[in-house]
Amino acid sequence: MDKIDRKILQVLQANARASLQEISQAVGLSATPCWGRIKKMEESGVIEGYTIRLNAQALDLGDTVLVQVTLDSHSDNTLEKFGETLAGIPEVIEAYLVSGDYDYLLRVAVKDTKDYERLLRERLYKIKGIRHSKSSFVLRTLKKADLPL
Repeated sequence: MDKIDRKILQVLQANARASLQEISQAVGLSATPCWGRIKKMEESGVIEGYTIRLNAQALDLGDTVLVQVTLDSHSDNTLEKFGETLAGIPEVIEAYLVSGDYDYLLRVAVKDTKDYERLLRERLYKIKGIRHSKSSFVLRTLKKADLPL
């Protein structure tokens, strides 16, 4: 990857709907070589896909909860089953296997505290193998950024 590839990525991070002409103009290339670079980055996995950012407040999912989870076991089977279970819970929007005092860090989107209590009772507390969990409600997001280029 060179400076032009990074500039293409910056344009796409700012606006994934940018036209090829807009991207080409921003990076100083004609459309054909610009398209070739984009396709190469898609094929190599640098570009994983194209998404939109949704406004959680507008979708009535105004609360974000960070959940630290400790499991009873760290066997491959337990970790795999836990991951599969999380994949089926739409409120869990990110899940990380982490090092340190707990095993997983989850980012959960819910309407409010009652909605989170419902999620706990109906879904999270029913997952086998959880030894301990600790929840923290996000009060304010101070920084939300794309990957640095």
